[in-house]
Amino acid sequence: MTEEKMISGIIDKNKAAQEWLYQKYSPKMLGICYRYAKSRMDAEDMLQEGFIKVYQEIHQYRGDGSLEGWIRRVVVNTCINILKKTKKFSDTIDISNAESLHSSYNIVPSFIQAKQVVECIRLLPIGYRTVLNLYAIEGYSHREIAGMLEIEESTSRSQYSRAKNMLEHMLIRLDILPENIKTKHQNS
Repeated sequence: MTEEKMISGIIDKNKAAQEWLYQKYSPKMLGICYRYAKSRMDAEDMLQEGFIKVYQEIHQYRGDGSLEGWIRRVVVNTCINILKKTKKFSDTIDISNAESLHSSYNIVPSFIQAKQVVECIRLLPIGYRTVLNLYAIEGYSHREIAGMLEIEESTSRSQYSRAKNMLEHMLIRLDILPENIKTKHQNS
């Protein structure tokens, strides 16, 4: 099925076109949702809601970029909207209290470092995790993040900074960071 046929099929509410789109893009989009969610079940819920919005709004796709990029934006915005309902973006944990999070490390898989990093990101408080994902991974500016999350730009900056520090401490404890970064932290 060509992309054009699939898009017009989804506009016409064709189930086969919807299924084709879902099968093609859902694995990547689930990974995105997983970075924002607290659990796999939450990520799957975000994914389902995201694809419902994709199906409803596919007529807005103009072909100015890749379809995957457009779907990604819809899914990220869906995740953000779900998280905004909890109103926890201004909740913070002082870095000195981060030690209490280390008891959760036993749930981090030890077989692949990339998965360990993703799991560590998921252990961050929701505000930290969301800002880190939006800024470092999705490429939004702090001004854009502040608008999306309805927080101050300075809050976005401080949560990003604290998220980076907390993540670095977690990765050092798990012995994942390269030696030059460990040395920097040991000397500070």
